[in-house]
Amino acid sequence: MPESKPSLTSVALKGINVYNFTSPEALIDYVDANPAILVAVNAEKVVNAGPQLVEIINDNIGYCDGAGAVKGLHLKGHSEAVRIPGCELWLKIIDRFHAEKSFYFVGGKPGVVDEVVKKLREKYPEISIKGYRDGFIADDAERDALIGDVAATAPDVVFVAMGSPRQEILMSEMKRRHPHAIYQGLGGSFDVFTGHQQRAPRWWRNHNLEFLYRFYATPMRLPRLKSYLLYAFKLYTGQL
Repeated sequence: MPESKPSLTSVALKGINVYNFTSPEALIDYVDANPAILVAVNAEKVVNAGPQLVEIINDNIGYCDGAGAVKGLHLKGHSEAVRIPGCELWLKIIDRFHAEKSFYFVGGKPGVVDEVVKKLREKYPEISIKGYRDGFIADDAERDALIGDVAATAPDVVFVAMGSPRQEILMSEMKRRHPHAIYQGLGGSFDVFTGHQQRAPRWWRNHNLEFLYRFYATPMRLPRLKSYLLYAFKLYTGQL
């Protein structure tokens, strides 16, 4: 008899439900059939997420973006779960659906999102982009106009690169007006894609140390290291 595949379940890490996806392709298949907000979960997010962000994640699809989240699922009996970096996932989504779905892009500094769209149109001439804009939203009127435009143009996939929890809160507001799209928060992925920010070298990624490289490359992030240390302490003492 063929070996049965592990069933897709969500596992709670400090009240945040994280799905045990076995590959990026499995995640994409799932969200294609069940459109929702894709939220990258890592150690920092588990430690620091407030009630609003926790609610958004648990109402949608949290996935293992960080090595700490993967380790958490492994220790809870889900050794099949793998790390799925969000900065790679959005490009896999575009590669899968560029000829059949439409897209909307929000985020990045002024000019960066223009570079993103230019690069994507060069690679995928047939891609349908319903709209795009940078992540600097001046006031509530501008925010409402953006949400209204997403609802009016009705893209199939919306990417928002504004950092957490701002991007998740905005996507949840968009989803209320336009509920049938796939949404994904991207943090600084537009900067990486356009070359304005360098990702960790492959050795660091292959050894699940990408988060440490970011501290090495950007010392101003060092105060945030305590969240990762606290997560590791709680994980290995059974407090998650």
